[in-house]
Amino acid sequence: MGFRGKFFFPTLMTLSLFLIIRYNYILSGDPPLQQDLPGRRSFSSRDDVISSIKTPPKKTKRLFHTAVTATDSVYSTWQCRIMYYWYNRFRDEPGSEMGGYTRILHSGRPDGLMNEIPTFVANPLPSGVDQKKMLK
Repeated sequence: MGFRGKFFFPTLMTLSLFLIIRYNYILSGDPPLQQDLPGRRSFSSRDDVISSIKTPPKKTKRLFHTAVTATDSVYSTWQCRIMYYWYNRFRDEPGSEMGGYTRILHSGRPDGLMNEIPTFVANPLPSGVDQKKMLK
């Protein structure tokens, strides 16, 4: 049967899941391994400078800032209202990590949602600037 046996795909899925979990755990900022190797530590003045820098305690939360691009169309207005409603609803939940919310309006002029949703008005790019030219 070779690789087409009944154990190949479950084994492949289990290995993939393990690697994804391990990768996310390493990137989480709290890896289980020590960062320096034993016996390879140098005692230089640079280490004193690094150790004197105060880092925030690990218990503080880093809040997410949500940025949404939008136009002045009816669909985009409706969509932004719905997203802002759900953002506010989840932000008020206990243990929420929702920080700020900014709607980036790239029509170049204010619209009716300026007083309802925090908005930054950006000027649109000139026509053709966003297209890449192929080099020959």
